[in-house]
Amino acid sequence: MYVIVEIGGQQFKVEEGKKLFVNRIKDAEAGNTVEFEKVLLADNDGAVTVGTPTISGAKVVCEVVTPLVKGEKVLVFHKKRRKGYRKLNGHRHQYTELTIKQVIA
Repeated sequence: MYVIVEIGGQQFKVEEGKKLFVNRIKDAEAGNTVEFEKVLLADNDGAVTVGTPTISGAKVVCEVVTPLVKGEKVLVFHKKRRKGYRKLNGHRHQYTELTIKQVIA
């Protein structure tokens, strides 16, 4: 059984027992449980239920494993040719690691 859930404006395919990296959730602490109720689609062994836009009564229960995980460094390089202008910036995106405990659909 799997569901498609919307977390922070992004859609994820979720199954019980899997790990998930989502955009950083503020005020999340390790060991806390988080519930997401925007379930868009549920597949229970071939029986597909599509929400309009969400499925009422369905939710995903997750446990926060690590509240802050930094992603790979992304380098952003700007240059204007023949002008002597070069600028290098970089950032590391922040994620929250979740473990899916229960899928209720």
